[in-house]
Amino acid sequence: MLLPCHLPDRHEAGCDEAGRGCLAGPVFAAAVILPPGYSNPELNDSKQLGTRDRARLREQIEQDALAWAVASYSVDEIDRHNIFQSSYRAMHRALDRLATRPDFLLIDGKYFIDYPGVEHLCVIKGDGKYQSIAAAGILAKTHRDAHMLGLHATYPQYAWHTNQGYPTRAHRQAIEAYGATRHHRKSFTLLAGGKPYTLFDDEK
Repeated sequence: MLLPCHLPDRHEAGCDEAGRGCLAGPVFAAAVILPPGYSNPELNDSKQLGTRDRARLREQIEQDALAWAVASYSVDEIDRHNIFQSSYRAMHRALDRLATRPDFLLIDGKYFIDYPGVEHLCVIKGDGKYQSIAAAGILAKTHRDAHMLGLHATYPQYAWHTNQGYPTRAHRQAIEAYGATRHHRKSFTLLAGGKPYTLFDDEK
């Protein structure tokens, strides 16, 4: 059972990201403020949940949360700012969109960029410790997966409907065979050994 909060009687927002290690697509982040005393024993690290369970919990979280928001940072922004900065900036965007301003933040991971005027606590593997971080991780993951499924319709050869842009062997083989798209992160090593890649002709 995950902890309901870190500080009681606060508008405490949990924050998490999805897609940091991917070769393609934006990084997504979510912020979730759960109601006081909220308890859902099914909440867990999104990586420990199946696709159907994540989809069901996404609906439940969006219905139950006091406030929630999802935001992304584009591939161009990732290439410009690096993936770590982009992950934190995506969290800031999600926090900016919350209908209720939090007065404390629980951040999944070891580092964060200060959010103006709000204290935060970084929690390593926080999505397996706090409900609000787990909820944020589920929203970030499911919203990003839906985005990558949409891209898959245009670029089926990369199988983004199953790998979501992560560096699977099949994904790297597709990059080698077909080149990279404008949705691939140019600041990442797309192929083993840093082998150059080429863009599609219509995207040069």
